[in-house]
Amino acid sequence: MKVDVIVVGAGLGGLACARDLQAGGADVLVVEARGRTGGRVEATTLADGRVLQLGGEICGTVHLAYRALAAELGLELVPSYTDAPGVDAYDLVDGVVFGDVWLSDEDRDALARMEDELLALARRIDPEAPLDHDDAVALDSMSVGDFARAHGATAGATRRLELSSTYTAGGTIERLSVLGELRAIAAGGGHSPRDYSMWENLKIDGGSSVLVDVLTAGLGDRIRLSSPVSRIVIGTPCQVVLVSGEILIADSVVCAVPVGPLRGIDVAGLSAERLRSLHRQREIPASKAVVALESQVWERVGCTGQILSERETGGFWVQDKNTLSSMNGPDLQGLIAAAPPGVETEQLLASLRRVVGDFGPATTLWRHWGRDPYTLGYVSHWAPGDLVAVGPLHGTHEPPFYVAGSDHWAAGYMEGAIATGRATALHVLGRSGEVELYPAAIQ
Repeated sequence: MKVDVIVVGAGLGGLACARDLQAGGADVLVVEARGRTGGRVEATTLADGRVLQLGGEICGTVHLAYRALAAELGLELVPSYTDAPGVDAYDLVDGVVFGDVWLSDEDRDALARMEDELLALARRIDPEAPLDHDDAVALDSMSVGDFARAHGATAGATRRLELSSTYTAGGTIERLSVLGELRAIAAGGGHSPRDYSMWENLKIDGGSSVLVDVLTAGLGDRIRLSSPVSRIVIGTPCQVVLVSGEILIADSVVCAVPVGPLRGIDVAGLSAERLRSLHRQREIPASKAVVALESQVWERVGCTGQILSERETGGFWVQDKNTLSSMNGPDLQGLIAAAPPGVETEQLLASLRRVVGDFGPATTLWRHWGRDPYTLGYVSHWAPGDLVAVGPLHGTHEPPFYVAGSDHWAAGYMEGAIATGRATALHVLGRSGEVELYPAAIQ
């Protein structure tokens, strides 16, 4: 069979792209390796009817593409965990603390100065072309930890930055590029990713998986599941070869496969430099845990449910009512992978009990995204030197080969998937002049 466009990958990026291509009159086919759609957005339903989000879950005010698509589909956005009553908790190695009273005035001043410096620098960054900045190489070679120390960060301020990075599964600040951080701030309209009131304050009523369900239903039989791809040949026409040996033909191909698994697909017909740029990207290995409880046990200690940890987990936040989520990034992956069966859950719950006290039965579910063969990671990672190494071709197209997905954006996993997916559809349809990929960017 031959179609106008084959979209490889039915995550949010692929689904959003295919929806707009179809709306634009293109004959589109989506091929997905898994037996489900959604990619890194996934849900499961407990026996009591609770729907738990095992992947992408939260958006924010700065995430314009996500919010716009939800509105188009008639989905309601509701507040997330950020406006819960109480104080945040810190599970520090030297004890549990409620509120940020463990920080001194000097620590708070140092944090504020550093954030001000980052925001000022971000005003000179174009998220679509960060390497155009005069000091791009120097900024990319510096870690966020280096930057903090260079701007007088106290020990307490540095510790607080590490807690924030671990909480979001970003890994240590010693392995995060300053240029990557500035690009994220610029893409988010000048708001630091640590400003959860702007980055993580919203969610779809019913969960992000509802968005996937609606997009999937709209595409109907234009999605083929359980169809992993072994080879993509770019030419006239293009070929997509399935692991089964079946060959699909199209005028164009949109690759919405995460950069890790993409290395396992043979891509022919691309320029060597474009392929090298794609293969040079990396993702963060992370595991998400969801704890379903019988009650909101964090409230009895006056906690918001937001817990930042230096110990067995990255921390917790409230997913919905009696449910907590936890992200566990690269610095915890070895500990989790080496644990005997069940021990990772024991340690996770021990961390929670240390903060809130004992509690009754809990259902704990894990999703180890770094081990999933069709993701091999959770979110994009920009270590010092990575942006320069990936180069200016990041996120660009080489028609009739196009890319979509959060790997090709600057910040915000689900936002990036939708923003790039929809922008890519306009490129394929010959309407690239209508694309404003970063509408929230600092002007």
